[in-house]
Amino acid sequence: MDRIAALRAFVDQRPDDPFPRYGLALELAGAGDHVGAWSQFEVLLERFPDYVPSYLMAGETLVALDRRSEAAEVYRRGIDAAGRAGDGHARGELEAALAVIADV
Repeated sequence: MDRIAALRAFVDQRPDDPFPRYGLALELAGAGDHVGAWSQFEVLLERFPDYVPSYLMAGETLVALDRRSEAAEVYRRGIDAAGRAGDGHARGELEAALAVIADV
């Protein structure tokens, strides 16, 4: 079974765990399927808004899809989530990513 199929099975087995879906989204993005990756990140951001790792990669996926204004909004939401979680490292990464696309 390939990695994407294995991760999809893991997501099906553990739908209330954000980590398998995050792994699937990363694997899809790595395979160049940014549309598929975004569909997984969308679910993550909706169902698990406090899962801070999602925001940076979700934003990067939107940038890859040339949806920069949406990426900026995802980064802003991630900055808020990282602040709530007390995750200064993630907050800094998200602020840096937002600064790169600050013209939107």
